[in-house]
Amino acid sequence: MQSITPVMSFDEYARCDATALAERVRKGEVSPAELLETAIARAEAVNPVLNAIVTPLYDKGRQRAADLPKEPDAGSPFYGVPFLLKDLELQWAGTPTKSGCVGYQQYVATEDSEVVKRLKRAGLVFFGKTNTPEFGLTPYTESKLYGPAHNPWKLTHSPGGSSGGSAVAVAAGIVPAATASDGGGSIRIPASCCGLFGLKPSRARVTLGTRFGEVWGGAVASHAVTRTVRDSAALLDAVAGPLPGDPYGIPAPERPFAQEVGREPGRLRVAFSTQTLIESQPVHPECVNAVQKTARLLEQLGHTVEEVPLPYEKTILTQAFFTMVLGETGAVLRELSEYLGRPVSRGDVELNTWAQARLAAGFSATDFAYQKRRWNVLSRSMGQLHETYDVFLTPTLPRPPIAIGDFQNTTTEQRMLKLADSVGALKYLKGSKVVDEIAEKSLGYISFTAITNMTGQPSMSVPMHWSADGLPIGVMFAARLGDEATLFRLAGQLEQAQPWFDKRPPELAK
Repeated sequence: MQSITPVMSFDEYARCDATALAERVRKGEVSPAELLETAIARAEAVNPVLNAIVTPLYDKGRQRAADLPKEPDAGSPFYGVPFLLKDLELQWAGTPTKSGCVGYQQYVATEDSEVVKRLKRAGLVFFGKTNTPEFGLTPYTESKLYGPAHNPWKLTHSPGGSSGGSAVAVAAGIVPAATASDGGGSIRIPASCCGLFGLKPSRARVTLGTRFGEVWGGAVASHAVTRTVRDSAALLDAVAGPLPGDPYGIPAPERPFAQEVGREPGRLRVAFSTQTLIESQPVHPECVNAVQKTARLLEQLGHTVEEVPLPYEKTILTQAFFTMVLGETGAVLRELSEYLGRPVSRGDVELNTWAQARLAAGFSATDFAYQKRRWNVLSRSMGQLHETYDVFLTPTLPRPPIAIGDFQNTTTEQRMLKLADSVGALKYLKGSKVVDEIAEKSLGYISFTAITNMTGQPSMSVPMHWSADGLPIGVMFAARLGDEATLFRLAGQLEQAQPWFDKRPPELAK
């Protein structure tokens, strides 16, 4: 389709969140087609450097804008707003869903996921898919298929993962919001690395249908990364709710989440901790400082704040989570084999994915079931904490954003994994020091985020700090299962007390 000349400058566009852009459209100040061309122009200007969008679908977006009803209705709060989808779990009929994997390069979705249907009803205009690591398996975004996404705050650094491309696109001003999903921190980690707001909803708050029931044993939740709290709340209102056949249920909220933003949170009881889980990876002083500064601000806002030790054990978290990820990786490769119509080969997936699936074959169904049962210990521990405290504050990450390549395998690690695979030595891989070191790199990085994936609690990363060298550092809050309302109230209060919306990456400010 032919493009339309944008009527809105980038500076004007960047001063609006999704809610404000929708209001401009409703007032007739700009059309959906004109907004889309502004977003496309921004994407074409910065994406060659950032690698946020890996599947541009500009003409499909133009058709989507043209097909919108002439007037928005009450059920379309984001009528005409440009938007991007993460290239992982969400299906958009007629478009590729590659999941960062060479083996799925030719896959094209035949139907819309339920969330995509709901986002369409909300009036959003999709025009591309964003970068993600293979199957969302890593907390950094550097797949062999797509190449690394670059953090707009420092181009040599990672935006985190697995929703790295979405976070980059939002932080760089291509769109005000984009979809994200979170199985071990994949909404909150890139939000922290890119200076954004990222809330992982409670388990069952957002359906994963129709393709999925549960993903990663119930650990995965789907939502978005945004620049403002109100956008996150209104987007969650747009997509929340069950689908028949969902494996879990949760009570509906008392009122729309958008109405919680701006409401007084009351005097909250806040526990906080900066205690490390992985001895070899102490919490960076900048991340400790971010939590301590936030704790002082919370006290100034009238909340009761108390430091506590971490209420869960390292071994349960790491062993139980790691076993689940291995088993799910093996299952994903079995599905890939069914799609390909042949056994998966080493060339279809990355080495670490292949090694994880090989490791999974060395565990029994009993091993998997036993470790999954241990998740209950974590849920009870966090439940006990919330008998006393309303929210739990920690760093989102134990260190500032990493440089691109920091977590890639060393030459020795690559050689040992290839050797173990070539001789089929499952027992060598299982318990191998090399495998332990590779796993510890990622598990150490997600030591604060993964807990709420296992317990199902809502959790948010809030951009409360920037390091001495200008990198964003988020802090994380967790609330009781089903209590997103408290998080939105608190986030709205923090957004007013210490605004972050006007902060823009200096390298891309022009």
